[in-house]
Amino acid sequence: MNKLKLGIPKGSLQESTIKLFKKAGFNITLNGKSYFPSIDDDEIECMLIRAQEMSRYVENGVLDAGLTGKDWVLENNSNVREIANLVYAKQGLGRVKWVLAVPNDSKIKSIKDLEGKKIATEAVNLTKKYLKKNNVNADVEFSWGATEVKPPKLADAIVEVTETGSSLRANNLKIIDTILESTTRLIANNSAMKDKWKRTKIERIAMLLEGAIMAEEKVGVMMNVMKKDLKRVIKILPALQNPTISELSDKDWVAINTIIDENVVRNLVPKLKEAGASGIVEYPLNKIIL
Repeated sequence: MNKLKLGIPKGSLQESTIKLFKKAGFNITLNGKSYFPSIDDDEIECMLIRAQEMSRYVENGVLDAGLTGKDWVLENNSNVREIANLVYAKQGLGRVKWVLAVPNDSKIKSIKDLEGKKIATEAVNLTKKYLKKNNVNADVEFSWGATEVKPPKLADAIVEVTETGSSLRANNLKIIDTILESTTRLIANNSAMKDKWKRTKIERIAMLLEGAIMAEEKVGVMMNVMKKDLKRVIKILPALQNPTISELSDKDWVAINTIIDENVVRNLVPKLKEAGASGIVEYPLNKIIL
């Protein structure tokens, strides 16, 4: 049987990735301390790999495909194929940022003030490229973790990844510049993409993951409407595409089925009721495939 070797990011993205795969239709089960979780697809073999290392293992063929941040692909300068841009992170949908931060009371106001200073970061190559772009010479030191606590005694500044900035604020740090915005990517080995079976499998996984992402902040809504009220209901009804309208056994009524943003439902439902809709049902979605 053909097998696709798939890397699942271990660490901060692990839980959100497993949840995303479940919405996409794949159940991934962790097996204690094993780095080889099981998945209910006999054609896939999963391996837990830190996101920081993922692109290197995909590039050299240890893995056929994997999920990691665009930032780590750039940090490792990896020659891999980007298959899908999946906008999710540790705390939900969204991007992460690599930022330059200093203590709140620091005299450093911009990148130019870091000439001859020390910067601690896990993304050494990204930081060096940033310094070179700005014609600044500074000492970049690799940080093994707890980077936020290093200024001011162990470093003058840090380059760190953040979603909300809360950890930086908690450690009395302020952001003075954003170096890079990054999202999670499904990446693939170049040779694997030349194999017809593997390419098809990877592209199908990408389609299902993208569908799960698209459905994350949307819901389905169905309702019954008298034909005489149909235009009034349709006018106030937002939709991903045109809503589906079906005839009912009572020829004076139709059923409407549509997809809308979840955050507008609470304001929309009362308006639909006032416009003549009845039997309004809201239901969750797992995937939206366009």
